[in-house]
Amino acid sequence: MQLLVFNTATKTSKLYDASGVIISMWDNVPTVKVQDGFYEVIQKDEFDKNYPVFRCPISNTNMKIEK
Repeated sequence: MQLLVFNTATKTSKLYDASGVIISMWDNVPTVKVQDGFYEVIQKDEFDKNYPVFRCPISNTNMKIEK
């Protein structure tokens, strides 16, 4: 099981493995979308364009939203 943490105040997202080690992290994340069977991390680039940077299956991922 992995953990996806989305911080709405700092607009960051981190992905942890089962042992608590950070696998990936992203800045400038306006949202994490819930799609059909997966979470999708959306990142904003320097031109204010949003694009997906990561998808992970909901079935083996817990998501925590922090404020």
